[in-house]
Amino acid sequence: MSSVAERALGPGAARVESSRIRIKNLRLRTFIGLNEEEQEKRQDVVLNIIVDYDALRAATSDSPDDALNYRTITKEVIELVEDNRFLLLEKLVHDVIKLVLEHPAAHGVQVEVDKPHALRFADSVSLTMSAVRRD
Repeated sequence: MSSVAERALGPGAARVESSRIRIKNLRLRTFIGLNEEEQEKRQDVVLNIIVDYDALRAATSDSPDDALNYRTITKEVIELVEDNRFLLLEKLVHDVIKLVLEHPAAHGVQVEVDKPHALRFADSVSLTMSAVRRD
């Protein structure tokens, strides 16, 4: 018998390999950095988050109950970033990854955080990390 993915696309059709939700250019403000000024004044950060999950059930049912709730994830990310202080981009990115992977539907995540104006002659400095669930 054929797989769910093959049945969903029809006989002889391509097989759904993966699905990704992208949250693009989420602009937030937080305390981030090592120097005194950075500790006292919120700075802009820009987040790009890619969440891997199996969207086939949602695609075939057209039911919100079967989809990854990216609105909930985004609200949680906003709260995490804006309500905390970070010395390093590494800590901020890692904490966002942990938060996203708390959602059972998320199989993997990639997070990039840009810190605009971190360097005098650069548009921004960014850090990207990714993780995959090990269940």
